[in-house]
Amino acid sequence: MAPELVASGVKPTNFVQPTSFSGRAFVTFLAGNGDYVKGVVGLIKGLRKVKTTYPLIVAVLPDVPEEHRRILEDQGCIVKEIEPVYPPDNQTQFAMAYYVINYSKLRIWEFVEYSKMIYLDGDIQVYDNIDSLFDLPDGHFYAVMDCFCEKTWSHTPQYNIGYCQQCPEKVKWPAEMGLPPSLYFNAGMFVFEPSVATYEDLLKTLKITPPTPFAEQDFLNMYFKDIYKPIPNVYNLVLAMLWRHPENVELDKVKVVHYCAAGSKPWRYTGKEENVQREDIKMLVKKWWEIYDDETLDYKKPEPVVSDGTRLEAVALQPLVAAAMTEAKASAVHYVAAPSAA
Repeated sequence: MAPELVASGVKPTNFVQPTSFSGRAFVTFLAGNGDYVKGVVGLIKGLRKVKTTYPLIVAVLPDVPEEHRRILEDQGCIVKEIEPVYPPDNQTQFAMAYYVINYSKLRIWEFVEYSKMIYLDGDIQVYDNIDSLFDLPDGHFYAVMDCFCEKTWSHTPQYNIGYCQQCPEKVKWPAEMGLPPSLYFNAGMFVFEPSVATYEDLLKTLKITPPTPFAEQDFLNMYFKDIYKPIPNVYNLVLAMLWRHPENVELDKVKVVHYCAAGSKPWRYTGKEENVQREDIKMLVKKWWEIYDDETLDYKKPEPVVSDGTRLEAVALQPLVAAAMTEAKASAVHYVAAPSAA
């Protein structure tokens, strides 16, 4: 019998919700007691280094240990516990096992105390301020286009005919195969608007959606395909782009790096896996560690406030406030034109 989707959503946080930051926040997701907590610590320190105006919310599953939650709170993250989302059995059996738990990311659409959020995977680092993405027009889903050239896509017609949306002019989509596929984004980073109606419809739709290998990424691509708007790959550089499509990468302009290629996660890096012994990968791993190890980027709790001789407890205010009021907004985003499939 297929497990039910859990209806209850978010458990209360110990932090006071921010009220003076236009309802905007970054959000990431954490499950289990593994080493991904290091990635999230690196992420919050990276956001602090680039002087973002907005907080980082960490949506955690119940199996994240208290020790890891304290680490994140001590670094200034706002930790919110969510209940898992269990897809129907056929999804679980067909999807790649290590992606199944990611369906729980759908819970972030329930964070309606925020009007707009930027989701970032825990294996992402931000190297330049991206706050301007919050100013993109409402009503769309923004993300960076993915690539179909890795062997993990061997189940797709795109891979089998050599077609990739990163370079559609090299191999044309065959006319006999009908219309070209919709643009497909990487779900490690995206800009979205929380909504109870959308959240409820996402869970309802998941129950009747045919199974696919890339679990929640495939599902989000299907669900948001009509409102998806591509943004430049500087906002989510998937490392495989460095050897698959180097002509599309200007590394000195990249703002967000996604360490999702096999063997590229900095806290697990050995240099032994295919492609990761490249000098550009080594440089990016070194950059990540420089931020992670930088104690000056650790969160400094607000000092207690004294008023009329009475000591007031420091409130858990916006973790990243101190960084940002003098930082100018980054330049406006230019949309990536949808590649021609003709």
